[in-house]
Amino acid sequence: MPTISIIIPAYNAEQTILETINSVLEQTFSDFEIIIVNDGSTDKTLEVVQSIEDERLKVFCYENSGVSGARNRGISHAIGDYISFLDADDLWTPDKLELQLAALKAHSEAGVAYSWVYTINETGEILKPFDSMYEGNVYADLLKANFLTSGSNPLITRAAIDSVGEFDIKLAGGEDWDYWLRLAAKWHFVVVPKYQVFYRRSMSSNSFKLQKMREDTLIMLDKVMQMAPPELQYLKKESLSNIYRYIVELYIDSLNQNSQVDIRFIVDNLWKYIKTKPETLKNIYTYKLIIKILLIIIISPTQMNNLLEFIRKVKSQNKFQVQS
Repeated sequence: MPTISIIIPAYNAEQTILETINSVLEQTFSDFEIIIVNDGSTDKTLEVVQSIEDERLKVFCYENSGVSGARNRGISHAIGDYISFLDADDLWTPDKLELQLAALKAHSEAGVAYSWVYTINETGEILKPFDSMYEGNVYADLLKANFLTSGSNPLITRAAIDSVGEFDIKLAGGEDWDYWLRLAAKWHFVVVPKYQVFYRRSMSSNSFKLQKMREDTLIMLDKVMQMAPPELQYLKKESLSNIYRYIVELYIDSLNQNSQVDIRFIVDNLWKYIKTKPETLKNIYTYKLIIKILLIIIISPTQMNNLLEFIRKVKSQNKFQVQS
């Protein structure tokens, strides 16, 4: 029986899934099974997956049910003592499973191990890093923001999975955050302080998805706050503020794909980010966001995107020179 079950939901992922699976096959820890849940793909996803010759790979085909439904189906087939989820366009470093498993074995009270995350764009360019050092009882910290960042991040014990059940298929957004919170309510978390997950951010060019993302995440937050203990209800304002800020960040990071987004919607999120938690005005980061949005309004989203890409390249070059 494999030690780890890796569940990969796949819907029309022919362009990325081979690279994703290869990042698993290159793991330094090799006692695993890969469960591909083909979630009603209409492209060549199934063809690509079936071309891979590895006895650890198992493929199950279903009608489309969305990522939560596909993950739940994957859980039902998993036989490992540990489970990790991996989206069909994300990547892992080769030591991801090895170090997370070691962290869980070193902390018997923990049910979840997570790592630091790089967000990348569709071409694989790093957009920004996400790191945190929350360990132990992380429920309150996780209620403020989803510091795991990606559904492809944690390694979870089977006992922890069994204790919280399935992903909530009624949630159209924030289903990862909801699931991590349910785990955090019962289990300790442990962190591997290393960038091991590459979370690929792919955005639509219209404003509808950003608006729907906010709407769905707010619905999820209402749900989790109803289950949160009374002494933590005060954290809702901070959670709301972080959601509004995230929408603004998402827009800025994806200007080349979201140039048609109604800027009034973004300004509304920026305003609510500050209004919901006025203390953010003490943070220089808030003023950086304000300046970026003002520049987008003044010089256009396209030119601002070009400016940000130039700054990223300069920073990358300087980092390389320092390392050299």
